[in-house]
Parts: sequence; structure tokens; C-alpha cells
Amino acid sequence: MLNAVSARLALSVPVLAGAILFGFVLLRVVPGDPAALLAGQSASAQVVSQLRIEMGLDKPWIVQLIHYFGDVIVGDLGRSIISNRLVLEELIEAFGPTAELVLTALLVAVPVGIGLGVVAAVQRGTIIDRSIMALAVAGISLPVFWVGYMLILTFGVQWGLLPFTGRLGPMWTLEGLQGLALPALTAAFTLIGPIARISRTALLETLHAEHIKLARAKGVPEYRVVIKHGLRNALLPIVTLIGMQIGHLLGGTVIIETIFAWPGVGRLIVGAIMNSDYATAQGGLLLMACVFVMVNLMVDLLYSALDPRLS
Repeated sequence: MLNAVSARLALSVPVLAGAILFGFVLLRVVPGDPAALLAGQSASAQVVSQLRIEMGLDKPWIVQLIHYFGDVIVGDLGRSIISNRLVLEELIEAFGPTAELVLTALLVAVPVGIGLGVVAAVQRGTIIDRSIMALAVAGISLPVFWVGYMLILTFGVQWGLLPFTGRLGPMWTLEGLQGLALPALTAAFTLIGPIARISRTALLETLHAEHIKLARAKGVPEYRVVIKHGLRNALLPIVTLIGMQIGHLLGGTVIIETIFAWPGVGRLIVGAIMNSDYATAQGGLLLMACVFVMVNLMVDLLYSALDPRLS
């Protein structure tokens, strides 16, 4: 097991290096000059030029990239030109709200999606099955920003049941849960559809296996056949999809956090890009890549737990 973890961690190194390279090049292509922003609108060209030299922006891109790689290796992500704080401090502060959002969305979407998939598989061909699959298609097709705005319009504006701007506190407080509800539901809605579809498909394939027929022939109750024998053997493709959807969810948090003014990593990255804050934007993208790599490592380890033959 330890060797497998070490091998997967080694494979993640080029992935993270690629993420650093992609973020570096992308931000240099985006219009904007951090030195001009830091100097202010009334600054002279000489002052801006001097700031560019001090920030190292006058050097060729390849030299800047090599320096940035070296800084990242020693844990130095730079300093934000907006807040003048260390980027690492800002990322640590913003990661908590993002983690709350992602974990809450998963806690809602995974059991609901798997439950709907099981019901659809058991009721295959009925109106219940078609209704669940229609809901799943809607969840896959509807843009996340549209879902968010509809929830705001319905639960926030028209009914006035839930707040929809900002984080009101930690998720273990009542105010925090109220502020978290709409962003988490928006994220969860986009996950429920894919999870329900793959759960239905995987369970239907498993229910036609020989060991399922044998269990039914022995008189095992149907609910035990479906849950204990069927669903357990159908978990591998479900776990695979959930791992992929977490990566999709991390990308979607950029939009969700912007819509709901949620103070997470996604909103921090958007603000940094808009203000040409290279260090903060690159640090945020690197953090997202690290989380994605760790999620895939956890999925691989879960594979081994579900099916020892894959270890």
C-alpha cells in the first residue's frame, strides 16, 4: 500500500508542474500590468518602470518562471499586491469557506444522487424512473450560474427564507448554515444528476450478475439483494465519477463563490485575475491543483479498499 501511495505521489509531481506552468503562462497573456496597478493611475512611466524592475517583471518569461518554481519549492508563494499580505496566508484563510462549500455539497449530493439512482434502477421503465432521469438530465444540462440565480430569486428574494450574500459564520452555527444553504444547494444540484445516472446504470448491470440471481434463488429479501449485494458491487464506477465530479465542483466554486459573494479560493482567484495580482492567482490555481491531486489519491486508495484486487 505504501509503495502504491508513493508511486501515485510521484506521478502527481508533473501534474502540479504543469498546473504551475499553465497558470503562469495564462496570467501573462491576460491584459494588465501589476506594476501599473500598484503604482496607481497618477504614477509616471518612470515610477512604473522602476516597480517592474523591483518586481522582476522586466526579465524574460522563462527567467520569471524558473524563479517562481524555485520559490514554490521552498513554500514561498509571494505577496499579494492588493492586500500586501503573504499569498499563503490569504489562501489558508480562503480555503476554509471553500472546503465548507464543497463538503456540504458532497454531503447532500452523494446520498441523494445514489438514492435516486437506486430507486430508478429498482423502478426501471416506470414513471418514477423517467422522472428521476429527467431530473438528472436537468442537473447535468443547466448552467450552474442559472441554478444559483433561480435559487436566489426563489428562496432569497421572493420568499425571503435564506440569505444569499456572503458567509455569515462557521458552518456549525445557525447563521453559518443559513448562509451556506443556497451556495451548497447550487453546487449539489449540479452533482446529483451525474451521480444518479451512473448509480442507476451501474446497479442495473450488477443486478443481472450471477451472484445476484443466486441470492434471489436462496430467498434473500429484495432490499438486501439491492443494497448489500448489488449496490456494494456497483460502487467502483460511482466512486470514479464522484472523484471526477469533485474536480468539476472545484472549478464550479469559482462561479458559485462569485455569485454568492462567498469568501473562498474561487472568488479570491477571480479578484486576483481582475486586478493582475499574479502571485495570488497563481497560488490559488496551484492550491486547486493540489486538492485535485489529493482527491484522486484518496479515490485510488478507496478503490483498493472496495476491491483488493486493484491494489
